[in-house]
Amino acid sequence: MELKDKLVSSFIAFENTVDVDTAIHDIRSEAIKTFEEKGFPSKKEEAWKYTSLKSILKHDYNVFPREESALEFKDIKRYFIYDLDAYKIVFIDGKYSSHLSETTHDKIDVCLMSSALAQPKYSVVINKYFNTVAKQDGLTSLNTAFSNEGAYIQIPKNTVAEKPIEIIHFSTGAEGAQLLQPRNLVVVGENSQVQIIERHQSLTENPVLTNSVTEIFVDKSAIVDYYKIQNDHENASLVDTTCIQQQSRSIASVHTFAFGGKITRNNLNFYQQGEGIDSILNGVTIIEGKQHVDHNTLVHHTEPNCESHQDYKGIFDEKAIGVFNGKIIVDKKAQKTNAFQSNNNILLSDSATINSKPQLEIFADDVKCSHGCTIGQLDDNALFYMRSRGIGEKEGRALLMYAFANNVLESVKIPQLKNRINKLIAKKLGVAIGFDL
Repeated sequence: MELKDKLVSSFIAFENTVDVDTAIHDIRSEAIKTFEEKGFPSKKEEAWKYTSLKSILKHDYNVFPREESALEFKDIKRYFIYDLDAYKIVFIDGKYSSHLSETTHDKIDVCLMSSALAQPKYSVVINKYFNTVAKQDGLTSLNTAFSNEGAYIQIPKNTVAEKPIEIIHFSTGAEGAQLLQPRNLVVVGENSQVQIIERHQSLTENPVLTNSVTEIFVDKSAIVDYYKIQNDHENASLVDTTCIQQQSRSIASVHTFAFGGKITRNNLNFYQQGEGIDSILNGVTIIEGKQHVDHNTLVHHTEPNCESHQDYKGIFDEKAIGVFNGKIIVDKKAQKTNAFQSNNNILLSDSATINSKPQLEIFADDVKCSHGCTIGQLDDNALFYMRSRGIGEKEGRALLMYAFANNVLESVKIPQLKNRINKLIAKKLGVAIGFDL
C-alpha cells in the first residue's frame, strides 16, 4: 500500500483515539479530504521544482507508535543547551515525556497541544487561532488532519517570558521507519516577549520523516525570537512549515541553522497585518555528502511603513544540494515598505549544487525593495594571505567560511545558544575555533 493510501485509511482509526470538540473534528475531516485530493508535492509544482520527496516516501512508515519509548537524560543531554535555564517540552516518538520536560502555567502557558485541543478552558484561543494561518497545501493539510501533539505556548498581554522555551522532538526508531507530525501553536499577546528554540533529533539509523507545522501569532508591539536547530542523521528527513501572522509594531525573527539530514525543507511564511512591523528571516546552511536543504520563504506586506529583512548563507560540499526560493509580495496599499532579501552561497566542490530564486512582486510605487544572490568559491587571494601569515590551509579555509556566516550569528540573542551554534559550525568545518561569539 502506498503511503498516501495508508494515511487516508488510518484517519478514522486516529480520530477514534483522540478526544476533541466538534469544531476540531470538522477541521481535521476537511484537512484529510484536502490531502486526499492534493497528495504529496512533486517536482511538477513550481515551489518544489528542485526538491523531490520520492526517495523518502517509499518507506513503510509506522504512523502510530504502539509503545512508549523511554530515554534517560544522560543519553540525550548533549542535545539540550545544558547551561541555559529554560522551560522544556520534550517528545519521544511523538509522545510527551514528562520526566524530561519542564512546563508551566505560572503567568504563561507552556504545555501540550493535546491538552489545549481537549480542555474547554483553552477553547477560546484554539477556536480563534488554530489552523487559521497555516497553508492549505497537501503536507500541511496532512499534519492538520493528524494534529494532536506538540507545543502549546500562550504569552498573555504585557508579559515577558522569564526563560526561553526549548521544544525538542526525539525519534528512537524503536519500531522501524517512523512518520512524526508535531503541531505547535504559539500565541503572543500585545506588548509581550518570548524566545523559543526548536529541534528535531533522530537517535536511530532507521528512516524518520517529520512533517511539522507551527502557527505563530504576534500581537501588537510584541517580540518573538524563534530559533531552529537542524543537525540530524543522514536517514532523517524534515518538512518544517512555519506560518507567522504579525500585528502592528511587532517584531518577529526566525533563525534557521541547517547542518544535516537527508532532505530538509523549510517553509517559512510571514503575513503582516498592520503598520510598523518588522519581519526578520536569517539562515545558515552547511551541508555535505548527498544532503539536501531547501529554504522556501514568503513575506507578504499588506500595510504601509513595514520592513522585512532576509539573509541566508549557504556552504555546500561534495554532492550536497541547496535550494533557496524566496518571495516578497508588496500590496498596492503597502507604501513606504522597506524589504531586503539576500542569498549568498559558497560551493566547495564541483559536484555541489545551489538553486537560488529570489523573487519580488511589488504593486506599490513608493517602496525600497532589493534582492540579490551570489554563488562562488573561497577567495584564493585571501587564503594565500592567511597561509603567508602562518595559518594552515585547513584552518584558513574554516576561518573564511566562519567569517562568511558570522553576520547571521551576530543577531542571535541567547548567548548560550550562540555558543552552541558556534561549536556546531566549528565541528561542521572540521576545525577548532579558539574564541567565542
